[in-house]
Amino acid sequence: MAPKTDIEIARAANKKPIQEIGDKLGIPSDALLPYGHDKAKVGQDFINSLADRPDGKLILVTAINPTPAGEGKTTTTVGLGDGLNAIGRRAAICIREASLGPNFGMKGGAAGGGYAQVVPMEDMNLHFTGDFHAITSAHNLLAAMIDNHIYWGNALEIDIRRVTWRRVLDMNDRALRQITASLGGVANGFPRETGFDITVASEVMAILCLATDLKDLEKRLGDMIVAYRRDKSPVYCRDIGADGAMTVLLKDAMQPNLVQTLENNPAFVHGGPFANIAHGCNSVIATKTALKLADYVVTEAGFGADLGAEKFFDIKCRKAGLSPAAVVLVATVRAMKMNGGVAKADLGAENVDAVKKGCANLGRHIENVQGFGVPVVVAINHFAGDSAAEVQAVKDFVAAQGSEAVLAKHWADGSAGVTELATKVAALADGGSAAFAPLYPDAMSLSEKIETVAKRIYRADGVEMDQKIRAQLKEWEDQGYGALPVCMAKTQYSFSTDPNLRGAPTGFSIPVREVRLSAGAGFVVAICGEIMTMPGLPSAPAAQSIRLNADGEIEGLF
Repeated sequence: MAPKTDIEIARAANKKPIQEIGDKLGIPSDALLPYGHDKAKVGQDFINSLADRPDGKLILVTAINPTPAGEGKTTTTVGLGDGLNAIGRRAAICIREASLGPNFGMKGGAAGGGYAQVVPMEDMNLHFTGDFHAITSAHNLLAAMIDNHIYWGNALEIDIRRVTWRRVLDMNDRALRQITASLGGVANGFPRETGFDITVASEVMAILCLATDLKDLEKRLGDMIVAYRRDKSPVYCRDIGADGAMTVLLKDAMQPNLVQTLENNPAFVHGGPFANIAHGCNSVIATKTALKLADYVVTEAGFGADLGAEKFFDIKCRKAGLSPAAVVLVATVRAMKMNGGVAKADLGAENVDAVKKGCANLGRHIENVQGFGVPVVVAINHFAGDSAAEVQAVKDFVAAQGSEAVLAKHWADGSAGVTELATKVAALADGGSAAFAPLYPDAMSLSEKIETVAKRIYRADGVEMDQKIRAQLKEWEDQGYGALPVCMAKTQYSFSTDPNLRGAPTGFSIPVREVRLSAGAGFVVAICGEIMTMPGLPSAPAAQSIRLNADGEIEGLF
């Protein structure tokens, strides 16, 4: 008998009414805004009432660089949350929402897998509570108002060659990356080149995930730079007069979503900024709310630790005043073998030497995380084909790095397969050994911040930035943006900007192709190498296999 698919497991879940899940955290029913029976938003008034409560312990789940072999970061996040509850700890999970584009493309959903999932899986991976639609609408309202302002006389003297605000769509659509707008004559405005990004790459998404409340949200939206005049002076969203209406569209989206795991434990699912363009973490408001309600909060950061964990520490924790107590670094034997040079088709065969060789990637991530002053444990996400000798090779390597690796079988066994990891993580978090500090101080120059991340996290020899880019960074410093953190945009597949360089490469430099000021979100983006802000679909997109069956149930989501 074939093993059940993720969606079959999720469909068979014994879900409890969302009010019962809220009750586990002490959330009264009248503080929940239900979306059906199994999901709800947590009201802002209730969140405000929690301000004086002490915070629980924050645990970050991150990973090695992703490979086609799969790592299972979200699955481990969910499994660890269930495991902590199973050993008697009051724990909640905080993860990001799924984007429709990757769902219908190649990556799939973002609800975990196997017996470590968040449900309702179908809703989470589709429209959910409409947050992404609200972000898309708010973003595109501003785009429409910019073109409308230009059409009606352009009182702000916007240089139409320097409109930086593009449009967004929550779909992978390469045909829209570069377009020409306003064709068709005088009635349609002034023709100009523009394009679409995917919604999760929008600065509005990043702002929603970093804002502390609606007032902060409106201020940040107003701070966004949308265009420049001929004299290069910036035009802000508030100049266009769109910030108030955008806030209205985002009013409900700002409230965190509460759902549950397969084992009926609470999970906050809110926000979803791209991890290789933006900061790749769930919302500050969801994380802070969870910390007031649970003793342990397990959250994740996008992609490998070189992107996700670095941005979690240097952007989210810095700006939100968060201090993580422990880090879980997810790795698999299969990924170690792939980093060690084994082709995907050959991963089933035992190869201890390749595991040892591939552990260099894991070792660099361990060192990097330890450099932030936070204790780290490695979770070996178990696959059925892993041999005892291969697992032991990973454990021995991690022990030599001054850490510990624990085999975790949550995918197959749920919380029962992760109690050892949960016990270890709780002990680390309770041990008080964390001495968290960001990688660089606010006062460091922007170019030095970029070089610091490139050298200390990626282990590059240096950074290639032409004088034009350095001058732009200096100009932003002169305008008062010098204290902002940097958000590095590069491939997730390698420490370098070459996605094919696996393992722990050396002898390379990081080319910075472009820099962008996200003044509302509060960071400077450094585009390193080739990065797409609008993905395309693969030759055989997942959408071809997604359909309703004879019973009206969704098939094909993963």
